[in-house]
Amino acid sequence: MLTKKQLDLLEFIHKRMQRDGVPPSFDEMKEALDLRSKSGIHRLITALEERGFIRRLAHRARAIEIVKLPDALEAKTGFTPRVIEGDRQNLPAGAMPVATDGAMKLPVMGRIAAGTPIEAISQVAAHVAVPQQMIGTGKHHYALEVKGDSMIEAGINDGDIVVIEEGQTADNGDIVVALVEDQEATLKRFRQKGNMIALEAANPAYETRMLRDDQVKVQGKLVGLIRTY
Repeated sequence: MLTKKQLDLLEFIHKRMQRDGVPPSFDEMKEALDLRSKSGIHRLITALEERGFIRRLAHRARAIEIVKLPDALEAKTGFTPRVIEGDRQNLPAGAMPVATDGAMKLPVMGRIAAGTPIEAISQVAAHVAVPQQMIGTGKHHYALEVKGDSMIEAGINDGDIVVIEEGQTADNGDIVVALVEDQEATLKRFRQKGNMIALEAANPAYETRMLRDDQVKVQGKLVGLIRTY
């Protein structure tokens, strides 16, 4: 049996992963559960891990995988794991993880900067297999390899593959692929106020970029994450 706080935290993590494709930060968990310190979140995370509901991924800051949900919560929310694991060292150069049952291949359009923006990518570099439940029907998707650490507190690390739902609009708080002045592409959290757009990092070492709305074009939003080792 889980305590109410443990269940509340598990549900919050699950909903955020369903929405963003990545776990919330410890600060976001603390605020969601109205706790005074992160130590309470650490204790809840440890309890959930000991009971087999989540797994912390080694050597990855704040990276959490949901292993299972209680029956009541699974029926309420639906449950699909959002992280695929593979072994990059055992793959040929440039290869991606082998497709599993029910998987679809998406084009990997190169690298996207989670840090200083890099040159925009428009060429297919490889293909990656993703579960069909990670991507919506009737919509176009593509994948990008992350370069940099500016989104690390959102659970997105250097070398991860992000799955992007193609589109030109985003809601405040979405993690998006943003094309800056038609030249540079970056992965950041999107917020708009009036005619200004903030591209927010999830790493205190990086400053938020403030740009006019005519300087930024949304190319899609994050819907999933693939991690290889």
